Amino acid sequence: MSILIVVSNPHDWPLDIPDVTVVSARVYLTDPAYGGQLRARVFNLCKSYRYQSLGYYVSLLAEARGHKPLPRVNAIEDMQSPSLVRLLTENLDELVQKSLSAIKSDHFELSIYFGHNVAKHYDHLSRQLFNLLQAPLLRAYFDRHGNQWSIRSIKTIATNDIPPQHQDFVVQAATDYFSRHTPWPTKLVTPRYDLAILHDPDNTEPPSNAKAMKHFEKAAENLGMHVELITRTDLGRLPEFDALFIRDTTFVNHYTYRFSRRAVAEGLVVIDDPNSILKCNNKVYLAELLIRHHIPVPKTILVHKDNLEQVIPILALPCVLKQPDSSFSLGVVKVTSEEELRNKVNELLDKSELIVAQEYLPTEFDWRIAILDRRPLFACKYFMAPGHWQIIKHGEQKRDYIEGLTQAISLEETPVKVVKIALKAANLIGDGFYGVDIKQIGKKCYVIEINDNPNVDAGNEDGILKDAVYAQIMEVFLRRIEIRKRGNQR
Repeated sequence: MSILIVVSNPHDWPLDIPDVTVVSARVYLTDPAYGGQLRARVFNLCKSYRYQSLGYYVSLLAEARGHKPLPRVNAIEDMQSPSLVRLLTENLDELVQKSLSAIKSDHFELSIYFGHNVAKHYDHLSRQLFNLLQAPLLRAYFDRHGNQWSIRSIKTIATNDIPPQHQDFVVQAATDYFSRHTPWPTKLVTPRYDLAILHDPDNTEPPSNAKAMKHFEKAAENLGMHVELITRTDLGRLPEFDALFIRDTTFVNHYTYRFSRRAVAEGLVVIDDPNSILKCNNKVYLAELLIRHHIPVPKTILVHKDNLEQVIPILALPCVLKQPDSSFSLGVVKVTSEEELRNKVNELLDKSELIVAQEYLPTEFDWRIAILDRRPLFACKYFMAPGHWQIIKHGEQKRDYIEGLTQAISLEETPVKVVKIALKAANLIGDGFYGVDIKQIGKKCYVIEINDNPNVDAGNEDGILKDAVYAQIMEVFLRRIEIRKRGNQR
């Protein structure tokens, strides 16, 4: 994939950045060679982005050509409105106050070059602003009123506005940024699309282990997609991709949700989509949804501060309490006495106005049925951790846990009733990728929860389908990307 820097006049371009092509805006817009170029990343550094200027059309036509412009037209429009800039950056207030606390004057200008500032102290703030506004060269203007700093405006920087003493730094920042774009490997299939896989190298319980991640990469590349593993620092790079696959534990008040929201806004194909994250991450919502649609669940009460006395008469003891955003067996407790019930309910209600209480249904294992694109993908049995009532037994330390065995089962050998109820439950959420947990007691089945971001670990969930698991997931991405591309061309 080519990297193009588009400027108003190359003769005025003061920087020498290796391995990139510098081209004038007029040539990029009018030369058929660029119009017919299939894959390019376009860094628009024109002097002006005003409406219908050359700079404006560079980003606009880059998007029409299927190139990856930075900034995109929506980012250009966002920066025209100071009030919208303040709205976009309001969540950065704490970082702004911390970063600027030592400044003595009441006004401050921050120059941001590819997410960096010449002073390391401002790097974190610079990176966050770059991620939000997605323009290579920015200048942010801050004012202080009393003890409170606020963002007055953010504007793009023309290359001739870069101070001479900053030029070497800008070259290095740009070079470092471009070097993160891994070159296309030589493949029999020419890559057509870019897939980003969001992961956290430090996650002790990731939804896919390292070997599975390699399988995903290989499956995608076999279908003509280039894969790049990204982390939480890469929010600003989402417009470079056609699709986002989240392979980190998702939460609502978390960077994974922000990535999903941003990717959808940028027009990417996304799994997990933000609606699925919102719905699956709240056990209160799931309980209400499943009951309303007559999906069998354990006896359930939505507990609040005024109905604690109903829990024991309806559910008996022991029973299970769940905080709404619990996951991986954390935030889920079994209580065996009235005193323990009261203490745990009060503890959980300090964090949420509603919690879930359910009858305790002991089983040797839980069924996990993976649903993708409204179709069953695979089935597993998740056995309880030795000597424990849950699949995962956590210790005192974050990395200290014991997990029960996972046994992959073919869909043909899985009880039809289990698969059918899992599909019905998942379809209430959407058409994404879900893991439905079901307890089977005799002939009865009970949905325990619906998980977005279900586990796919090499050696576990892929035990029956092997490489086909990864291929089928990547085929859904490819099909959705192609459908979206065809829709954009109409």
